[in-house]
Amino acid sequence: MADVTSFLLLSAAVFCGAFVSGLAGFAFSAVAGAILLHAMPPTEAVPLMMACSVGVQGSNLWALRQNIQWKQSLPLILGGLLGVPIALWLLHNTDSRIFREGFGLMVAVYAGYMLFRPAIAYVQAMHLGRNALVGFGGGLIGGLTAMPGALPTIWCDMHGVPKQQQRGLVQPFIAAMQLSALAMLLLHHDLSVSVVRDFVLGVPALLAGSWLGIFAFRNINEANFRRVILALLLVSGLLLVV
Repeated sequence: MADVTSFLLLSAAVFCGAFVSGLAGFAFSAVAGAILLHAMPPTEAVPLMMACSVGVQGSNLWALRQNIQWKQSLPLILGGLLGVPIALWLLHNTDSRIFREGFGLMVAVYAGYMLFRPAIAYVQAMHLGRNALVGFGGGLIGGLTAMPGALPTIWCDMHGVPKQQQRGLVQPFIAAMQLSALAMLLLHHDLSVSVVRDFVLGVPALLAGSWLGIFAFRNINEANFRRVILALLLVSGLLLVV
């Protein structure tokens, strides 16, 4: 991506993905990939999106540091780290296409139904053991679908968790899953010089999109935030099916 047009496409993709992720906490790859996967080969686009996603998660964690609940997120993270290796084994030894399509359909149906259902008006207590199971499922699903945050986000929505608390719980989990995935890429030497160069070129757009997304998150009300989350889950689920 050396010419001006390619640089603008890269910046637009990273900015849009970072803005959505800053607002909702996830879906960077779903948004940025819609552009990047048409502008470069998957062998470059996928590692670049993973590297950028880690950068976005780092920005989100810093901006929301006062809301981050590390202790409460720990069961999610530990469960997720156990699920990732199993997902990688399944990815290389089974046909994961049917699983991705089935999970995508489930997410789309849930999000579509909940968009027309009244919001839960109270917060149900979360069980740490169940949180660990949800984290395990999120790590497993994330390794197969690149959507580690979908299951914890649905879990929070089912419990009527307010937006600040939801981001405080789910954001560290997504960051940990993205870091583990990036570490595996580094171990397999899948980050080429061109990917590193494109990441550096995209940093200004990444930071601008992240901070604007965080600004929108801080100024959106609970009802509209929930609609944004469910709409993104619906679109992401349909993309997995398609």
